[in-house]
Amino acid sequence: MKIIRSIKQMQRVSRELASEGKKIGLVPTMGFLHEGHLSLIRRAKKLSDVVITSIFVNPTQFAPDEDLARYPRDEKGDIRKIDKAGGDIVFIPKAADMYPDEFQTYVTVEGITQTFEGESRPTHFRGVTTIVAKLFNITQPDIAVFGQKDYQQAVVLKKMVTDLDYPIRMVIAPTVREKDGLAMSSRNKYFTPDQRKETVCLYRALTGARKMVKNEKIYGTAVLRRKMKKIIKEICPVAEIDYIAFTDYDTLKPVKEVNRNTICSLAVRLHGVRLIDNMRFY
Repeated sequence: MKIIRSIKQMQRVSRELASEGKKIGLVPTMGFLHEGHLSLIRRAKKLSDVVITSIFVNPTQFAPDEDLARYPRDEKGDIRKIDKAGGDIVFIPKAADMYPDEFQTYVTVEGITQTFEGESRPTHFRGVTTIVAKLFNITQPDIAVFGQKDYQQAVVLKKMVTDLDYPIRMVIAPTVREKDGLAMSSRNKYFTPDQRKETVCLYRALTGARKMVKNEKIYGTAVLRRKMKKIIKEICPVAEIDYIAFTDYDTLKPVKEVNRNTICSLAVRLHGVRLIDNMRFY
């Protein structure tokens, strides 16, 4: 496995691989890898000849009051995990190289970035789309694999790929969960053991609403949202619910009744840590 830290070297290697007819797969990450990330690498391995995993904690997608400084990092451990998962290249650029002093260019997707995560974190998606566009330009992938957990992000990036004519196949892989249902996240390490028990409230709320749809034939999103809020608060009284949104799976437009193309997404702050999750009910 090769480790590359230089943008120019990564560009050169990507061009060489393309000239050899190799299909390149990209898995962008911010490091501190867990099984969810590794599942994306394995998925990319099945779809491509060479898998590039990027590790970069992207400062432009963090607001000033968010956890950039304390975001967990474990470069050596990440490299070992990527190697074991079958990754071929690890790209670890420096922030000073990705965002030099005179950097002034950003990529913005409008409309679908203004709601939910975008409303709560106004500068977040501009940072995400800009860094992913840069990674696409540097690594020149044929396939890029992202996780379902950050679903709005996936929709935004798919829109960017379509609008900017990137010749890239976007693959959205299923969310990987802990045994109790909590979606795997690098931020899960922030919780104490007792707090960690309460984080199951997101998954319980989603599955509780799904049960109401399947068994009780309740499709009204207002009723489902009230039920979900009650479940969350019963499990974690200190939980602060940012949003519970029912939207069309493809367009992210809000819906008033659940149907087969609906996805439910939520964001909840638990003991100072903001978690997101989502689920389709069919």
